[in-house]
Amino acid sequence: MSKQTGLGDNLYVAGYNVSGDVGQLQRIGGGPALLEATGIDKSAVERLGGVRDGSIDFTTFFNDAALQEHIALRDLPTADVLLTYFRGTTLGNPAAGLNAKQVNYDGTRGEDGSFTLDVTAVANGFGIEFGRSLTAGVRTDTGATNGSSIDYGATIGQTSFGAQAYLQVFDFTGTDVTITVEDSTNDSAWASLVAFTAVASSPTTERVATSDSTTVDRYIRVATSTSGGFSDLDFAVMVVKNETVPVF
Repeated sequence: MSKQTGLGDNLYVAGYNVSGDVGQLQRIGGGPALLEATGIDKSAVERLGGVRDGSIDFTTFFNDAALQEHIALRDLPTADVLLTYFRGTTLGNPAAGLNAKQVNYDGTRGEDGSFTLDVTAVANGFGIEFGRSLTAGVRTDTGATNGSSIDYGATIGQTSFGAQAYLQVFDFTGTDVTITVEDSTNDSAWASLVAFTAVASSPTTERVATSDSTTVDRYIRVATSTSGGFSDLDFAVMVVKNETVPVF
């Protein structure tokens, strides 16, 4: 890939697409805490990796319309919230997922009349997770659909360390839908890798993980199925394909 701008990015929070109300993402990152362990016989600092962490920090414009940022962020829930960042809306682009606590929703009214709000979401349990988008931004299905696949190529290919997947459902009309992440060795014969809990309403989110010894094949896609039928599903999925055993 070539150098890119941040134009066309998306941010999803707790089943809401807040992309049009977010003016800036100050941080999408994390990693292990650095623990100093410098011996007295050293002339440079020695460090060990500690617990994993992560956060997504962003600034929004105030918008209290239905399904917009104020509705999504105003409650400051004590329960975990899921955030998903898409670097552009092309299928297979880099993405980041975070299981987090939303710790603030702080407004600032500028002298020029502007009104913005700062939000910090801090990781809880897993740290920041970087992967790839399995939908081209927000995907809309009007019935059971097999989505297009992404190819991890010969370099990564098949791995044996499991995967994690993040689901954001923005809108749903119907009885039920099951959203499944599938993998394949040849982009033809498909098997279920992880299935999210059946969806009957929106907004909703979920993070699922396989065991850390699950084989994950070269090609991955998202498929939707239903037993009772549905007419509209707006959703986004990202996947993290582990290249080593994850430790949380």
